[in-house]
Amino acid sequence: MTDPIFGDSAMNIASKAMDGLSSRRNVISQNVANVDTPGYHALELNFEAALQKSLSSTPNMSMALTHENHQLSKNDASGPFQAKLRSGGTERADGNNVDIDQELVEMTETGIRYSALSTAVSKKLNLLKNLVR
Repeated sequence: MTDPIFGDSAMNIASKAMDGLSSRRNVISQNVANVDTPGYHALELNFEAALQKSLSSTPNMSMALTHENHQLSKNDASGPFQAKLRSGGTERADGNNVDIDQELVEMTETGIRYSALSTAVSKKLNLLKNLVR
C-alpha cells in the first residue's frame, strides 16, 4: 500500500528532479575540473527529458533483489539519467571544448533550481508537520 502522505506524486517528482539536478551538478563539476585537460570534451546531462518520459508513461513494476546472485541491468545500477557529449562549442587547439563561463552559468542555474525545489519540499513537510500538531 502506498503511503498517502509521503507517497504523493508531487514529492516523488520533486525527489526525482532533485536527483537529476544533483547528477547535473556532478557532470558540470567534472567539466570544470577538466577545463585544462587536453582532448577532454564537455559532457551535458538532460534529465528533464527522462523525467518527462517517466511522468507520461504508465508506472512499471520494478523487480526486487531477493537473492545476492540476482543480476541487475546496467540501467538499474546507473539510474535513468545519462550524461552525453555536449554538441557544438568551440574546440581549442588542444582538443578541449569546455567553456568555463558556460559551465559556471549552468552551475549557478542548477544551484538555483535545486534550492527552489528543496525549499518547496521543506515547506510541504512543514505543512504536514503542522497538520499533525
